[in-house]
Amino acid sequence: MTENSKTTSPTAGRLNRRTLLKAAGATGLASAMNVPLVNIARAASNTIKIGWVGCLSGVRAPFAEPDTWIHERIKTRLKDGLKIGGKTYQVEFVFKDNQSDPNRSSVVASELVLREKCDLILIEDGDAQAPVQELADARGIPSISTMVPWQGWMFPRKGTPDKGFPYSFHFFWGADDVVKNFLGMWQSVDTNKKVGTLYIDNPAGQAFSDPKVGLPGGITKAGYQEFSAGKFQIATDDFTNQVSAFKNDGVDIVSGFTYGNHWVTLWNQAAQAGFKPQICTVAAAFLFPSAVNALGDRGDGMSSEVWWTPAYPFKSSLTGQSAAELAAEWEKTTGKQWTQPIGYAHALWEVALAALQNSDPKDKNSLRNAIAGLDMETVVGQVKFKDSPIKSVAVTSLSGGQWRKSKGGKSKYELLIVHNGTAPFIPKQADLQLLSKLS
Repeated sequence: MTENSKTTSPTAGRLNRRTLLKAAGATGLASAMNVPLVNIARAASNTIKIGWVGCLSGVRAPFAEPDTWIHERIKTRLKDGLKIGGKTYQVEFVFKDNQSDPNRSSVVASELVLREKCDLILIEDGDAQAPVQELADARGIPSISTMVPWQGWMFPRKGTPDKGFPYSFHFFWGADDVVKNFLGMWQSVDTNKKVGTLYIDNPAGQAFSDPKVGLPGGITKAGYQEFSAGKFQIATDDFTNQVSAFKNDGVDIVSGFTYGNHWVTLWNQAAQAGFKPQICTVAAAFLFPSAVNALGDRGDGMSSEVWWTPAYPFKSSLTGQSAAELAAEWEKTTGKQWTQPIGYAHALWEVALAALQNSDPKDKNSLRNAIAGLDMETVVGQVKFKDSPIKSVAVTSLSGGQWRKSKGGKSKYELLIVHNGTAPFIPKQADLQLLSKLS
């Protein structure tokens, strides 16, 4: 659903309190319709309004590819309301597209918090989290976010692990977990240990490039040498300087944080320059099959952090589906290969509905406390806010994977788990292969 849809609810088409008040003075209209104001207030108290914001369009749209599909299933599931403590609440949804634009995110924050007055807000985009959650905190509205390393979520807002935030919560893995998985993959093969890096200049990129908890510190501590090309703007479409620097430095490994469209350009320019690294392990760039497919035959061997795959041994608390079953449903109904954000897009609603059902959903403090007390299993694994050493954060599992040409499969490439050192309960499927061994 796009921004133009604005609100959708099981009672769509009926007059609601806001429509009535816009049409005329509340007292006069209520009298004219013979509808007591107390009934209007009661209707509001029986409705839970959930706001959602993500990047349905723009440069980060691949991260939100499964969202409309998941939203339709959630709406169907809640069409008859949500039963909490013997009472059934109708659920109204407000879906917003921030268009991958930080400025648009600020507008969306105002709409969800001030105009719509949502009871709970869900955020699924890194650039939307700060403006939405800062305003939600100021107004005492609970919010839950995901899909950005927790350091990139917390530190730009000047938060600290010992304090967290009043009403903002976040579940995802950390940049430090990525570092551990990247190093675990690299240490399984022989290279010259020279690593060329580049990073998008945004919250996630800043987390990955952090000298202490990001890649630079981990690379150095593990005995590797970083040759950094620094940060670049998201609109960048020429990487000839970075490619030239990496080639001149003789790096065997290219790493950092880019989106798929950036890597397609960089990798084509690398071919033109005759630059042939042994390993390409880049955060975000290879999350999606579409990004790897866009590389043609040269997508074989790209490696990445792995958020979620059908091989993950977890089930949904909402549907009971395994990760494999959820991915299979996506492929059957859309005709597209599964994509990693499916897991977190689904888990966000698992966490949201679990919190609502463990609270008085119309009491902001009760709902906030319910989120803070969650310790549950989801389709992405354990989400534990309760007693977390990082306040307001539930750290989730991560592994390392490599895209390899499918052997007789219906898709060109398949993502295989090649490192599970930080999550041994996730089954390893193959060993990392150097690009020179695959060509």
